[in-house]
Amino acid sequence: MSTSLARTLGLAACLGLVAASLADEPPPAPKPRPLFDGATLDGWKKTPFYGADAIDVRVDDGAIVLPVGKSMSGVTTTIEDLPKSDYELSYEAMRTEGSDFFAAATFPANDGFLTLVNGGWGGNITGLSSLDGADASENETTVGFKYRDRTWYRFRVRVTEAAVRCWIDDKEVVKVDVRGRRLGTRIQVRASQPLGFATWESAGLVRKVAIRPLTPAEVAENAVEAP
Repeated sequence: MSTSLARTLGLAACLGLVAASLADEPPPAPKPRPLFDGATLDGWKKTPFYGADAIDVRVDDGAIVLPVGKSMSGVTTTIEDLPKSDYELSYEAMRTEGSDFFAAATFPANDGFLTLVNGGWGGNITGLSSLDGADASENETTVGFKYRDRTWYRFRVRVTEAAVRCWIDDKEVVKVDVRGRRLGTRIQVRASQPLGFATWESAGLVRKVAIRPLTPAEVAENAVEAP
């Protein structure tokens, strides 16, 4: 065999190994779809909580400003083509005033909706409302998390038919099997459906809101053991 032929065959073999390796790699995660442009409230509306007419929900310095309400303020998306499952919602939020939840996120969850309460019940409780009628202070997602004022926190929520999982600054705080569960919001935040953010006797900022589909591998990883 000539030297040049051997080199050609060797290169072809190497390329074949590289191609096989690439074929075995999982596909990259889809890019997030921004739901907030950082400049306007396009795609959002002020949530019609009691006394909302007097609340100046606005955009300032790349964030949605949610002032203290009576007792609530918030924004709700007007986007209609939201997924109900197999997706990840991400956003950043900060409390600027008060001591209760400052960006409780309501989101679609299969055939229902859930709210990730961040610092409710006087700032002590983070968790999901509601599971089988039990809110975040009464079900297995209850967790204590201390929020500092004027500090940005990164939130991620993954929803599949099997489970809902939530992270704060890459720390997993919620991991719950939702198969066969009744998923619904408390009446106080129902106006946040299908997706919105709300405060309770507090003021907050929300930015970098985005959503993306999960890959098949991520859907499989999201499952948790049934209780």
